[in-house]
Amino acid sequence: MAALLNREEVEEIALLARLALTDDEIERLRGDLAAILAYMDTLQDVDTTGVAPMTHAVPMHLRLRADEVDASLPAEQVVTSAPAYVDTYFEVPKIIDTATGE
Repeated sequence: MAALLNREEVEEIALLARLALTDDEIERLRGDLAAILAYMDTLQDVDTTGVAPMTHAVPMHLRLRADEVDASLPAEQVVTSAPAYVDTYFEVPKIIDTATGE
């Protein structure tokens, strides 16, 4: 079995996943994540020589349609459903300060 992750590693993973965990959940997840990592180690040992890459475990035949240009709604009508708009453009919060480049 893979080594247990330490508490800080589990807390960092939870932060990245935007999860609020209790102390009990953190301890339980230490073991769960270790089991997952151990399984990944096992999969690394499987010989896949000669196995073609695939996207699904069973053959799939996708029925694709032609990509065709179709009529769209007028911009004036589309923006009316937006929370905020100016003329025919969506108005969104500023995320880059152009004065400082940040």
